[in-house]
Amino acid sequence: MKEFVLSEVKTETAVLVGLITKDQDEDKTKEYLDELEFLADTAGAVTVKRFTQRVNGPSSVTYVGSGKLEEIKQYIKDEEDAERPVGMAIFDDELSAKQIRNIEKELGVKILDRTSLILDIFAMRAQTAAAKTQVELAQYRYMLPRLQRLWTHLERQGGGSGSGGGKGSVGLRGPGETQLEMDRRIILQRITLLKQRLAEIDRQKTTQRKNRGRMIRVALVGYTNVGKSTIMNLMSKSEVFAENKLFATLDTTVRKVVIENLPFLLADTVGFIRKLPTDLVDSFKSTLDEVREADLLLHVVDISHPDFEEQISVVENTLKDLGCADKPSMIVFNKIDNYTWVDKDDDDLTPPTKENVTLDELKRTWMARLNENCIFISARKKQNIDEFRDVLYTKVRELHVQKYPYNDFLYNIEEPYED
Repeated sequence: MKEFVLSEVKTETAVLVGLITKDQDEDKTKEYLDELEFLADTAGAVTVKRFTQRVNGPSSVTYVGSGKLEEIKQYIKDEEDAERPVGMAIFDDELSAKQIRNIEKELGVKILDRTSLILDIFAMRAQTAAAKTQVELAQYRYMLPRLQRLWTHLERQGGGSGSGGGKGSVGLRGPGETQLEMDRRIILQRITLLKQRLAEIDRQKTTQRKNRGRMIRVALVGYTNVGKSTIMNLMSKSEVFAENKLFATLDTTVRKVVIENLPFLLADTVGFIRKLPTDLVDSFKSTLDEVREADLLLHVVDISHPDFEEQISVVENTLKDLGCADKPSMIVFNKIDNYTWVDKDDDDLTPPTKENVTLDELKRTWMARLNENCIFISARKKQNIDEFRDVLYTKVRELHVQKYPYNDFLYNIEEPYED
């Protein structure tokens, strides 16, 4: 079987392509392309140009119209002699095999869509056997409907004598089609094997979870790059990898945390993102078992992000898909240090904005009413952490008494826990 590997993005120059439609206005498209550029940067690519087109919907043939595709092609050609010529075009939506084939033929550079770019990042980030298996499964699921594109260099041969191989003719199938069918069978077999391997890993993890003792389980959930790993490091005094990149955390990490005399387990989980394909979510369901089995969800939100309301919606919808919408939860508005706090004078008539609202005022906004348990912090600057600990302690203690009414939680608080 031909070795199929998704594109590796290594310090290449890229252009981004997105659409403005009746369902996605210009501002929304800009936000999506900002995120796509962040994804490209995380994968190691440098974005040099963005292209957008206002249309009713994507073209089934080339995603964008022929005129826009020609404009992109001309830009790539003009940059051929540049110090860093354009090596790829990244599209903000998932592309079909037909679209990829046609676009690649026109532009002559590597073509990626949002899904394949995320898969590249996942492949770079995966460390454990579980994460690597999940990434490989997601890659093969992505490849399967796109196999035909990978064999376009093989000309179809055959057809009846003088028939030209038309409909209804009898003749030999070409090597491209034969190889395609063979690869399809091999990939389906591989998918079955990976599912079996994940099932075994799940059984092992289920056993591990059963052996964790009588402790409340708390899971950090949220959009990617909102600061979950920084909060994990702060609360558990550990060194979970954290940086200003998307999907810095891919493998679930569990640590024991003790507040006063109360121990509980805190899990850091993979971040969610907009336009995340169902196949990708399905592949990572075992990673998200920590979310399903948690007693309390800490929904971390980057309050400094201009579109945090939609990020909240994305996370809530994903939790609903996982069957976790009814779990006890807290909203943790993180990164308040990204605001510029100023004292307003009595004669300052400037309307409150993100740039001039104080912490006390934030607590009186609509954001504070999104959840009955809501807190505003900066994990990086350690702002308002004492209040966060107090609120978390109260909530975990309530849950502990409910779940283990006859269990004294004053036990093993000095014993560290790592998963």
